[in-house]
Amino acid sequence: MPLPLATATEGISPDNVSGNSTVPRHIAVIMDGNGRWAAARGLPRLAGHRAGAEAVTRCLKAARAKGVEYLTLYAFSSENWRRGPDEVADLTGLLRFYLRHKVNELHKQNVRILFVGDTHRFGQDLCDELAHAERLTGANTGLTLLLALSYGGRSEIVQAAKAIARAAMRGELDPDSIDETVVSNHLLTAGIPDPDVIVRTSGEHRLSNFLLWQSAYAELVFLEQMWPDFNETTFNQILEIYARRERRFGARPA
Repeated sequence: MPLPLATATEGISPDNVSGNSTVPRHIAVIMDGNGRWAAARGLPRLAGHRAGAEAVTRCLKAARAKGVEYLTLYAFSSENWRRGPDEVADLTGLLRFYLRHKVNELHKQNVRILFVGDTHRFGQDLCDELAHAERLTGANTGLTLLLALSYGGRSEIVQAAKAIARAAMRGELDPDSIDETVVSNHLLTAGIPDPDVIVRTSGEHRLSNFLLWQSAYAELVFLEQMWPDFNETTFNQILEIYARRERRFGARPA
């Protein structure tokens, strides 16, 4: 049974889905709905976050199986620090657990792990574990997994603007030479291709400060499904929707 989609204009149904899906090079996901998933079952929010972590494993497996090169997951936004201290502690504790128990497994699967965001806010001990994960997997040539932690798109653009301004003040950069490539090269995702598709679960229709610069021409897919229920079927539906989109990057159709 197909999953309910928040966008009703895609025309996706079991009768009209093509089997020739074009696999996007880079998929980015706003993993939303853990708390509501738990509340609907009378469970604490931590149970929702734990179920969401298992959904990450399923998403990774599906992405690797389909040959996706880059998968970016919005794991902890800069705004998440405003949540209650208990929930923040639960989230960081869960992150620490998976760093200690899953990184070696991902390394064996040839996955490269990168982190983007203001990760220093997590404290030195956790930062050391993040750095270890990046070093351990840095030479891997399979799927690149980017985890956005303490990340905010506006802050990223502000930091890039400051770095460019400082380079111009030092005489290292002609202000007239600043273009989109220069800006992109000063972002946290420098060297990573922009996402082809951005997915958000839980029925919300917004980017929530995620990859604001990089999403300029990304296809957007909004799903009603809560993140903890994400599975291989969900992933295949995303590929089917993407395959039916016509990407013109602002050009007129032929």
